[in-house]
Amino acid sequence: MLSYQHAYHAGGPADLHKHIALAELLALLTRKPRGISYMETHAGRGLYDLAAPETAKTGEAEAGIARIPPPDGPFGEALANVRALHGETAYPGSPALAASLLREVDRLHLMELHPAEFAALKTNLEGEAAIHHRDGYEGVLAISPPKPRKGLVLVDPSYEVKSEYIQAADFTRKLVAKWPEATVMIWYPVLKAARHTDMLAALKLPYIKDEVAFDLNDGKGMLGSGLVLVNAPYGAENIFGRTRKLGAPVLR
Repeated sequence: MLSYQHAYHAGGPADLHKHIALAELLALLTRKPRGISYMETHAGRGLYDLAAPETAKTGEAEAGIARIPPPDGPFGEALANVRALHGETAYPGSPALAASLLREVDRLHLMELHPAEFAALKTNLEGEAAIHHRDGYEGVLAISPPKPRKGLVLVDPSYEVKSEYIQAADFTRKLVAKWPEATVMIWYPVLKAARHTDMLAALKLPYIKDEVAFDLNDGKGMLGSGLVLVNAPYGAENIFGRTRKLGAPVLR
């Protein structure tokens, strides 16, 4: 949706769950010399300032990154690198996180349709990624399969519209059919309506998943955060255990 801006949620518990797992997965996929292609369907602006008014308005960062000590591992390394460049209140969105962890042999493709977010993304990641101002699902499918063929796609829509759950599942099936080497990571919010269950049923593909619970607004908003891995690489089952360990202070 063109009304959504992630700055209000940057650094919150859901971001921590997603970003720690993403960093661990990227580290796993780049252990061998062979390059990978990393893509995002909904990149946002890529880099955030936790001192910005949008972040203060929701208080999600205070319930998330502000409540845990600097994490170790790939996420902590990327966070430290980004803050060394942009200051102590900087927080890496998934594009900046990936840019910090990927190597010269790897390729980074970012899709963003929101005009303001796209402009900010170009400013923040210019020269570090191929940045596309287009619908993320259409864009990723159009350039798949890429070179290198081994790769990871992050599917991270806003879910402001109910149909986005089924859209994410439909996209994933089409992508895997066109690019069988791709690992797909889908993030989703855990809500009282449990709409993500329809998405999981519509995938019709083997997957592994992880969900964490938290309480941001006395149970009036998200109840937690979910991640699904399709075509998970060997060893990926250990990632979610590490994600829980590092993110434990943010859980209910």
